[in-house]
Amino acid sequence: MTNEQIDHWYRCALSNGASGGKLIGAGGGGFLMFYAEDKARLRHAMREQGLKEVRFRFEFEGTRIISHE
Repeated sequence: MTNEQIDHWYRCALSNGASGGKLIGAGGGGFLMFYAEDKARLRHAMREQGLKEVRFRFEFEGTRIISHE
């Protein structure tokens, strides 16, 4: 699902260095995730749009137990 505002942000990201992106999540808690070589340019443009960056990283080791009783 999308709307005019989300489409605007997506176009803005593409015109500021994003190669592509994806709308992820559900309900009122979704995210726009973008891929860009020039991350600084994209971050600046998204901040100008009033969007907040949520950083994340990928876990390449798979599932592991972090607590065991």
